[in-house]
Amino acid sequence: MTPQLQQAIRLLQLSTLDLELEIQQALDSNFMLEEIDPEADEYSTEEDIAQPDTENRDTPEDGGDEITESIADELLSMDPDSSEAPDIQEYVDENLGSVPEIDGDTVADTSQQVAEESIGDELPVDSAWEDVFDDFTPASSSAPMDGGDENYLETRNAEDASIQSHLQDQISLLNLTEQDLFIALAIIDGLNPDGVLELETEDILQSAPAEWELEIEEVEAVLNLIQHLDPVGVASRSLQECLAIQLRELPDTTPGKEHALEVVNNYIGQLANRDYTLLARKLKIKEPQLKEVITLIQSLNPRPGADIAAGNTDYVEPDVLVAKKNGQWLVELNPKCTPRIRVNQEYASLIRRGDTSDDSTQLRNHLQEAKWFLKSLQQRNDTLLRVATKIVEYQRGFLEYGEQAMKPLVLHDIAKAVDLHESTISRVTTQKYMLTPSGMYELKYFFSSHVSTHTGGEVSSTAIRALIKKLVAEENPRKPLSDSKIAKLLAEQNINVARRTIAKYREGLMIPPSNERKQLI
Repeated sequence: MTPQLQQAIRLLQLSTLDLELEIQQALDSNFMLEEIDPEADEYSTEEDIAQPDTENRDTPEDGGDEITESIADELLSMDPDSSEAPDIQEYVDENLGSVPEIDGDTVADTSQQVAEESIGDELPVDSAWEDVFDDFTPASSSAPMDGGDENYLETRNAEDASIQSHLQDQISLLNLTEQDLFIALAIIDGLNPDGVLELETEDILQSAPAEWELEIEEVEAVLNLIQHLDPVGVASRSLQECLAIQLRELPDTTPGKEHALEVVNNYIGQLANRDYTLLARKLKIKEPQLKEVITLIQSLNPRPGADIAAGNTDYVEPDVLVAKKNGQWLVELNPKCTPRIRVNQEYASLIRRGDTSDDSTQLRNHLQEAKWFLKSLQQRNDTLLRVATKIVEYQRGFLEYGEQAMKPLVLHDIAKAVDLHESTISRVTTQKYMLTPSGMYELKYFFSSHVSTHTGGEVSSTAIRALIKKLVAEENPRKPLSDSKIAKLLAEQNINVARRTIAKYREGLMIPPSNERKQLI
């Protein structure tokens, strides 16, 4: 492969954040590239900058006129619950038994729509439209949300406070002796991210200097002190101890507190198995009281350190914006994710034809690399827009009605529709996100395998997962649906799914088995 092709493929598979780093590296290493400042740039007029024709793509339903308004504000102000959508069940009944078809008209490749505008006469003769990559005017929302964080790029992945630092801040306010402070720090260091103490108190005692002559009771006393700091129950050595500490902190007038402590201390296994009959008999209480006790226990936090655990917050910026306006689904690249860079015309003007000096050769090489980079960026965005548009055409039912209307779709279908290789589709849909009125999804989310129906049609596995989720949500908590029962209910809707497949989908949805879903009404 040529270096240009390798560069185009590498840029194609980069996520938005990785692409920002790649562009910054290119700006740092190639002096022929510069970032455009739309406020202070003297070349940012229409005469100086070539603007490729990147109007909003749409999937027309009635062959109407093209809509060119920006949809960024439309997405931010749209309430997905406010629109009056048709009946989802009616749509599913009409489409489950039929082979899915592509919705909408074919949208032409934007590479055929690029306006052949000339660059201003005042620019050097070696310049071409590829010298400037400026597809979109940056939206006002391209600035950080708070509007004043100049260190946004450095702070957006800032590390959160850890449970250790959270507790150290608290013990620093306490008047502890040297020995107690040593024990407290040792306990804090022995916590896992959930706030559970993984050290034995004997190990802490043995690690202390011998001349202190510490006793195990002193270690237990400091441990008890830490367990009652914020969050209550941290540094517990077992689930029972953690829940018991939190229960004891509650007021004595809390309904069900006494019985809850008895359950936690003596019958935690029966509670986990949802053996409510045995619990009611052991506690000698009625079902309403038992429900009150269980509700109280469920309100406790079994992992008090999890909410404070250290971790990097990953922010996702959508690459594609999708919204419905005037009855048409519009697809547009996110202006915030479209870099505004170009060739520095002052440096380009230093190149003289026929000059074979080393300086001139270096200038030409950097200019050529800059042009290749800009062209690769243009190809990346063009391919991304083409693929996203086809996905919207295929999955219009999902956008209109939700997950239950998702159609089966594989990479080959999109590759054939846009005349690209499957590997290219795989690269362009990885770590690329689409913002829709119903939420943000990775492009790969819209691809799913199919399951045959009794009538010869096909149903997307995503639609089946949505049906399983719906059936579980509507089940009787006293008698949860088993996997076999769910398979029978789907069979009544002409969807042939094996019990093992139901179990696999259910586990993927993080839905526990029926015996663990049993509840008291």
